[in-house]
Parts: sequence; structure tokens; C-alpha cells
Amino acid sequence: MLDVAVIGVGNMGRAHARIYYQLNNVNLVAISDLNETIGREVADKFSTKFYKDYREMLSKEKIDAISIVVPTKYHKQVSLFCIKEGKHILVEKPIAENIEDAQEIINTAEKKEIKLAVGHIERFNPAVIELKKQIDKGVFGDIISLVTRRVGGFPPQIKDSNVVIDLAVHDIDVYNYLLGTLPTKVAANTRRALISQREDSAELFLTYSNTTGYIQVNWITPVKIRNLSITGTKGYAELDYISQDLTLFKSNFVAKTVDFEEFVEAFGSPEKNLIHIKKEEPLKKELENFIGCILTDKYPEVGGKEAIAALKICMEALDAGKKQGVL
Repeated sequence: MLDVAVIGVGNMGRAHARIYYQLNNVNLVAISDLNETIGREVADKFSTKFYKDYREMLSKEKIDAISIVVPTKYHKQVSLFCIKEGKHILVEKPIAENIEDAQEIINTAEKKEIKLAVGHIERFNPAVIELKKQIDKGVFGDIISLVTRRVGGFPPQIKDSNVVIDLAVHDIDVYNYLLGTLPTKVAANTRRALISQREDSAELFLTYSNTTGYIQVNWITPVKIRNLSITGTKGYAELDYISQDLTLFKSNFVAKTVDFEEFVEAFGSPEKNLIHIKKEEPLKKELENFIGCILTDKYPEVGGKEAIAALKICMEALDAGKKQGVL
């Protein structure tokens, strides 16, 4: 049994508290938030203690592990304090607002032998996990391209981030996971269409050896869309992050095509297969992984190494966007 706490109980932090409250192998000891009204409401709902100051919480309570769900600009400050107090931490993505802060968090955690997990939640999406299995089985042959759309309206709770670091970082990490490697080239278009202070729309172009990745993100499209498609020499798939649906299309291409009619016949009716997936809440799986890696002394599914890799690609994309002069 682990004693856990949550620092920051906005929309996402509240979900962390709910899941910890429900898990059998943890005890939600306390939560902390600067907003006393919201903090006490969450604490009462999940029968736990409330502290306005997380430092006071750590000084008074026995705590083994902590979810840090505060604005990105405070990740370094809160993470380092918790690590130095000997607490295992899960930091919501991105790990930090810049590479230097991220590296300091990682180095300090390693020095103190603290488990550091980072909240790249899509890694725990059952549809993404199944897609990875299909790729590794060779179902798609050679992967030619990955295309993602992660768009929707502006989230009012995001006050200190841009659309690349807030949204594209998800799909960058997913691409790295699915392909098992990092991109060799990063290009991007970024713009400030409705928000003058921050990038609210971007298209990223990632090159992974012989595979191309395209990511479209924005806070402008009035419809929330979260989908991914993958094209390979042997087939194609469409994935919906929200519904957790995964549909495979097996190519029936025949290399002996000699005229247009045979060409149409070869591609006319691909075998379609909707993969049965047990739908689960990704955040619950993520927190279970975090707790499990502490109890079994294993490396988290997404640790500092994976998180800083995704953040570096975000920074490269932002730099590339600035060089395009579209801001």
C-alpha cells in the first residue's frame, strides 16, 4: 500500500485524485491547491486532507508518491522540492517548459533514486497499444506515413503554454513509441491566428528514416478531433483516440497490374477489419503503471528519457516555425 498525494486539482488533477481514491493498492492521503475553495471541495469529495501549501503538506503527511498537476511553468519548482523530500513523482506533460529544467528534474531524480514518470497519457490508450502490436507483427509492412489531427476549441485552463507543447507533444511521443525511434528531421509551420501571445495553430513534419509523420494541431477548429492514420506497404489503419476505435484495411495490391482495369481491381476492395479493443480509461492505466513501477522497482512506461525527447522535438518544431516567418 502506497500513500499518495496530488498537487494541483484543476480538471486533470481532480481526475488523478478520483482514480487514486478508487485504486486498491493506494491511500489518497492529501491534496494541495492554491485555490482553497476548489481544493476543499475535492478533498471532501474523496475523503482526504486539504493543504493550500504543498510544502506544508509534505512536512506533515507521510507520503510515498505524488502526482504533480500544476501549470507547466511550476513543474521544475514543485518537482525538485518533492524529489529532494524523497517522494516518487508523476509530472503531467510536458515534463518542463524548457530543456534545461527538464534535464535538471531528470538528473536530480536519478541522483536521489526517485521514480520519475511523465504524463503522456496517449501511451496508455488501448487503441494505441493495439496499433503498436499490429506494427510490430508486420501487419503494415514498411511504414510509409503517419498522419494525425488533434484539433478543437481553445481550452481556457491553458494559460502558459502553446499548441505545440500542449497538444503536438502527445503525438510526437506516440510516433516515437510506434516507430521505436526518433525523427532525423523536424520541420513546422506555426502561427498565432487568434492568440497574439502564443502559437495556437501548427503543422509539424517529422522524418523518421523512411517514414514521414505529419501532425496538425490547433485551438481553432470548432469540432474536437483526435485521430491518427497509418499507411504501410501492406495496409492502412485509422485510429480514433477518443472512441478508442481501430480499423485496419489490408492492401490487396498485386504487382502484376498491366492496365487501368486491373489496377482498379487490385485496389478496389481492401479487407476491412474493426479490431476488438477492451476500452479502458488511459489515465487509470497510467497511474497504475506509476504505482506499479514504484512497488516493483521498474522503469515507468514514460520516464524522463522519453519525455525530454518529445520536448526537444517540440522545441525544434517551434524554432523551425519561427524561421518560416509565419508567426
